[in-house]
Amino acid sequence: MASPVGEDNWVDFVDHQLRGATDFEGRVKVIETFGRAVQAEPGSLKVWMAYCEYFWSLYSDCQPGSDAGWPMEEQRAGCETFTLDRALNLWQEGYEAVQYRLSDSHQLWNRWVSLEMELLARTATEAGVRRITHLFKNRLAVPHAAWDNTSQMFSSFLSEYNRVNYESEMLHVTANARDAKRLYEMRDPWEMKLNQAQKVGDIAGMKAIMTEYIDWEIRQAKSKKDHHSLLNIRICLGLFSRALTGIMSSDEATWLNFLVFVSTWHSDIKMGRVKIPSSTLPNMLDVLQRAVHHVPWSGTVWARYILAAEEAGLGFTDIERIKHAATSCAQLDRDGMGGVLEMYSAWCGYLKRTAMNPNATEEAVDLAEVGLPSALEDVRHWGKRRYGDAYQGDPNFRLEKILIQFLTEKKDDIDEARNVWEQLSVIPLHANSYDFWLAWFLWEMLVFASTKSKNRSPTPATLAQGLRVPSFATRVFIKALKVRTLDWPERIMDVYLQHCNDYELAETLREAQDTIYKTRKGVSRRREREAAQAQAAAQAQAQAAYAAQAAQTQAQHQPQLHQQQEKYPQQQYQDYPMTESPQAGTSPSSKRKREDGFEDEVDDCAKRAKSETTMSAAELKRDRENTSVFVHNLPEGITQTKLRQFFREYGHINNIDLQKSEGTPAVALIEFKSPEDARTALLRDGKRLGESVIQVSPATDCTLFVTNYPPEADEQSIRDLFKQCGDIHSIRFPSLKYNTKRRFCYVSFRDRSAAAAATQLDGKPLEGGKYKLQAKLSDPGHRQVRQGAQAEERELHVNNLPRAASEEDVEGLFQKAGNVVSVRLTRNMAGVSTGTAFVVMETKEQAAKAIEILDKVIFGNHPLKVEVSKPPTRKTTATSRADGEAEGSPESSASGSGPSHVSGPEIAARTIAILGIPDTMNDARVRSIVAPIGAINKLVLHPQHGGAVVEFADAATAGKASLVINSTEIEGGKKLRVGSVGQLFKEKAEKRIDRIDLPHQQPPKKQDDSKASKKGKTAAQLMPPPPPIRRPPVLGKAGAKKGLGFVVPVSKVQKEQNAAATAAAAKDGLGPEQHVNGTGQSSPGPPVAQKSNADFKKMFLEGKK
Repeated sequence: MASPVGEDNWVDFVDHQLRGATDFEGRVKVIETFGRAVQAEPGSLKVWMAYCEYFWSLYSDCQPGSDAGWPMEEQRAGCETFTLDRALNLWQEGYEAVQYRLSDSHQLWNRWVSLEMELLARTATEAGVRRITHLFKNRLAVPHAAWDNTSQMFSSFLSEYNRVNYESEMLHVTANARDAKRLYEMRDPWEMKLNQAQKVGDIAGMKAIMTEYIDWEIRQAKSKKDHHSLLNIRICLGLFSRALTGIMSSDEATWLNFLVFVSTWHSDIKMGRVKIPSSTLPNMLDVLQRAVHHVPWSGTVWARYILAAEEAGLGFTDIERIKHAATSCAQLDRDGMGGVLEMYSAWCGYLKRTAMNPNATEEAVDLAEVGLPSALEDVRHWGKRRYGDAYQGDPNFRLEKILIQFLTEKKDDIDEARNVWEQLSVIPLHANSYDFWLAWFLWEMLVFASTKSKNRSPTPATLAQGLRVPSFATRVFIKALKVRTLDWPERIMDVYLQHCNDYELAETLREAQDTIYKTRKGVSRRREREAAQAQAAAQAQAQAAYAAQAAQTQAQHQPQLHQQQEKYPQQQYQDYPMTESPQAGTSPSSKRKREDGFEDEVDDCAKRAKSETTMSAAELKRDRENTSVFVHNLPEGITQTKLRQFFREYGHINNIDLQKSEGTPAVALIEFKSPEDARTALLRDGKRLGESVIQVSPATDCTLFVTNYPPEADEQSIRDLFKQCGDIHSIRFPSLKYNTKRRFCYVSFRDRSAAAAATQLDGKPLEGGKYKLQAKLSDPGHRQVRQGAQAEERELHVNNLPRAASEEDVEGLFQKAGNVVSVRLTRNMAGVSTGTAFVVMETKEQAAKAIEILDKVIFGNHPLKVEVSKPPTRKTTATSRADGEAEGSPESSASGSGPSHVSGPEIAARTIAILGIPDTMNDARVRSIVAPIGAINKLVLHPQHGGAVVEFADAATAGKASLVINSTEIEGGKKLRVGSVGQLFKEKAEKRIDRIDLPHQQPPKKQDDSKASKKGKTAAQLMPPPPPIRRPPVLGKAGAKKGLGFVVPVSKVQKEQNAAATAAAAKDGLGPEQHVNGTGQSSPGPPVAQKSNADFKKMFLEGKK
């Protein structure tokens, strides 16, 4: 009978066996079964609890005076077998196995310590008190959920048995337990999330939380900041035990995560990178044995099992037994042939490595010679059994590669190896793949290079004078170009031509040029047919989607008939007819408040996913995805300039994104001007640059268009989201200068497989289902078709409605034209209608009919204006307020009244401007930086000025924010600055140029006066400065009114003073003081009569003459 799998199955299995155990021998068999259960599930709390409880019951039943009714002979044998020491040791062993299960290990501990205290109560001894005290101290040093309860139990124990040392013992325990409590407090939020999901029965939520919890725990174990690395590792192992014996017991990804975690730490210990005992970690083979029982369909786990057995030095018989266990499993091909191929690849790799070992025996070589073809035959049998004649083999021909390598390097049988290539070339799956032909070509070139010095050569003689050419390699291209369904013939033709240029004779080169010319014509016609078919398919798909959406809308919104209310009750609000906008061409919906939904964001982006409508290549401005290549294994000290020189012969280079990291070779992403240039650059693959042989691969299908993630997500959040998929080269966020509603990015992976794996996250719920992630392969040749009522011209914008009109009134009015899907009245902050509505009709024709019959119709004494709703204009700022809404102040939203009256100086005192914000950072990310400082009333992002204006709840918070935010470092090493609002609007956003073929504008440099003086002066500098010009004050400026002919008004007191002064001046022979032109100056001489305006006009006219 097969062994059970999982803790529940083991407990049920043992329980069934226990019912039949009525004698001593049966009870011993149950104990043996429990031993196998804890070996299969070493971290299962449920199995250990059942095991310890059953053994303790056997100990109690065999004691003299027990009422279990055992025969005397069995009772004596039980006393010898089920002893107290074995029972207590079993409890301790179980506790040590589950002690780092933070949430539930207290269940076993509490039961064990209660039994210990019962024994102490019967016979209280000093040794017993010391033993239990030691147990409590050790337990309180381990993080667990019931720490406070354990501490209370210890306090009660000391009060009863060691009251003299109570205070010192409790102080000592509390001091030692600080780290334990801190470590649990760090994990308490995760435990609370798991408990909440468990209470509501959300299994999917529990799995998602547990997965994130495990990833977080792995990071804690690797963290160098925390000096409790050993304790963190044990806690992480305990969490894995909870997951793999509970809801994640059959989750392949969690098992692989566990295997990689254990394997990595074993390697670190072996290499001396960490100093922890190897006994801390479980044995790798034991873990793999458990894993293949829980996920027998995982070929990856079986492959790791075979590899670990080989690494551990197990013999051929043992490893063959693992292979037979895998093939005997009926679930190996549950998810297709992937698992079968993974397992057989590991098996064939083991046979090849064993045979190719320099010290290999003839028996090992014979086993590989027989085993490799046999494995190929077995895989074909699996495929035929599952898919029938449709199965064509492994797309990556992994087993065949292993066999070819064995035949070439070990057996030196080139002809037989070439025969394997020939057999693969007649299978359409491989014949249609350019990767297959290039792999075959490279093998032929390796054979050609290795046989140069040998007498026998697979290359036939030529008419050249002693010149040897790789004719077999050339024949590979000739065969490849005969395949009319080849996926990338352009690549084959480029390499074919380059190969003939490098190695072949003139005649062969000419034939190659002729072949390529004719093939290109056929390929061009084929591409045109494919483009036409793709366009027709896209149109059909769009029509089908539209029909499905229309049918769904019709089913959800049944037409409802309402009678028109001819008379309205006395209106509570004063109505004024709405006037049309004086600006011609202004959209009536330009001030419409719309929700920033996912659809709006996707409409604003320039590039779209592959499932969207085709756009002609002439419309493309920049096609990064199809004009770029990855360059791997670059040498140390590589620069952009050297790379540009290395690839300049293959086309115009737009940009080079070179990334270097310690310990690994640099990687570059090179963007060319056209796809043809990028394909030509692939010829550099395998060439030497400096001391390294570089690898050049196309970047096509390596970039994802990602959107609908949380608004607060930054680059690190996106990297964490996709980190399990593969290496991420770069993440590009769009500029928000001209549209702040954008929320998407482009994630570029370093290989296609990683990008393909990342697309599996498409549709993943984030933040508890609040957002549904979208991750699709990016293709700039496709643009999304706008959908929805507004794009389909079914939404109408209605102006000048009576403010007392309700949604039902408007719906009843528009039902004259057809079925109304929805009606939305816009309202102000007080909840009063603004006289504007948006009405969605069922079809475009009904919307046109509504405009025809209802535009300019009198409705409640108001002439209506009905027109098709137009998209809102793009926003160059983003505003968020205290309640998180896009519009509306917190004060008004709370009270329902208009905005509160606050003085300007008060608002200015609590407002700051943040400078230095990149134009790729949205308002939500800025808010996440500012919100922890204090309450925010309003935040307005200005990407065009590279900053934001933040209004806090009070001036004190604004002052605190100025100190905290200033010099705060954000992504890219940039630092924020704090300034005034006026200073912000004088700033301009940083101009980003992500191209190396365009000149970078440098800011003008200021010259020192000393340097400037050394240069020759210009003619303008040599001219004398102009004389100062005095002009009369200009009317209209701030301050007292002054100007030509203006007399300053004088008060009564001043008039009396002036009269007295004038009389005194007359006595002295001086003229009166004149206040003309605002000068207020006394003029000596005889008194002058004041001139009127007519006098000044006459003077002005005479002056013109």
